[in-house]
Amino acid sequence: MSQKKVDAYKEQKANRQKIMKREKNILRLEKLGALAVCIVAVCWIGYSVYDKTTASDNTGEQVVTEIDSSALDNYLSELSAEAAE
Repeated sequence: MSQKKVDAYKEQKANRQKIMKREKNILRLEKLGALAVCIVAVCWIGYSVYDKTTASDNTGEQVVTEIDSSALDNYLSELSAEAAE
């Protein structure tokens, strides 16, 4: 190894604890930031759902929907009649 490489290695070795501490702090900050973003997203989704379910325009009226299924019943009875033959 050249003397330049040896000096660089010794300097890195001397500052290794500082470098490791800095990297750990950066990793902690990244994790904290990601956690904060996730918490904000969950709270925002929860508030949106809550807001939509308790909207002031909800008068409590129920909507009744009627479906005429006679065509489907006829089709199914024809199928079972053909299968029985």
